[in-house]
Amino acid sequence: MALPAAGRKNEHIPPHKQNIQNNISLLWKDVKKHKWLYVMLLIPIVFVLIWNYWPMYGVVIAFKDYSPAFGILGSPWVGLKHFERFFASYFFVDIIVNTLRLSLYSLLVGVPLPIILALLFHELNRKWFKSSVQTISYIPNFISVVVVIGMVQFFFSTQDGMINMLLQIMGFDAIDFLGSPSWFPHIYVWSGVWQGVGWGTLIYTAAMSGISPDQYEAAYLDGASRFHCIRHITIPSIMPTIVISTILATGSILSVGFEKTFLLQNAANLATSEVLSTYTYKMGIINGEYSFSAAVGLFNNVINFIVLFTVNKIAQKTSESSLW
Repeated sequence: MALPAAGRKNEHIPPHKQNIQNNISLLWKDVKKHKWLYVMLLIPIVFVLIWNYWPMYGVVIAFKDYSPAFGILGSPWVGLKHFERFFASYFFVDIIVNTLRLSLYSLLVGVPLPIILALLFHELNRKWFKSSVQTISYIPNFISVVVVIGMVQFFFSTQDGMINMLLQIMGFDAIDFLGSPSWFPHIYVWSGVWQGVGWGTLIYTAAMSGISPDQYEAAYLDGASRFHCIRHITIPSIMPTIVISTILATGSILSVGFEKTFLLQNAANLATSEVLSTYTYKMGIINGEYSFSAAVGLFNNVINFIVLFTVNKIAQKTSESSLW
């Protein structure tokens, strides 16, 4: 018996093309079925495209001598001129070293402390005390950076700072905390830890809440101590969260916070407080060298992306968790 025309037609289509056609047909049916949900989805997509991706076109000024009079398209191309100028400048090494110092210091302190604090909270038995301490620990996260800097100046000011007043009462000389290049990294990092460590613990506390109590009960029945439970149950259970948080933190290794650095910065501590973000602001906004500052910012973002990609690849090979 002869096959129908439709059957004879389909038998000439390769299997992979048939799968593609079937997938397109299923997708189209799904779109028609949930069309209003897709219409609603268009709104945030358009928003992201307009505000996050369209401005990226302006990065081309890093390869031009940009002038507001000529605009982005009319400004002449200069290639890698601004990158070469930045790499050849005498302050290039100092800025990179300062940025890496603050970033690595923040990573070494800021990554393990929320985990340790979350583990301590997890071991608390009294719920009212646990919730109270958690609330107190993450309240500083809602304080603005400007207020935090005001508090830092209140405590560490040379003239009327509380700590220096106590030192003088005890017979010691006042210490210029805010004007000392050696003290700046410590003030920057530990004020950030005080402000953000409580909020970081919420992520790990939420991950720990998903651990089954049966695992702890079985471990206690086998004679395991609390330390053994933390080592063999809690930490392995939250390891994917630790890996993802570490990858995200490492991916911004050259993106030291501008606001706090700029507000704590002064002429006396400039040797350790001048970082890529503050230098980009000064060159672009204050000096009006838009192309040069765009080149510095692009260099910063490219390095961050390379580090993020590398760390993610390492995480893929050493663990089962990664961003992609």
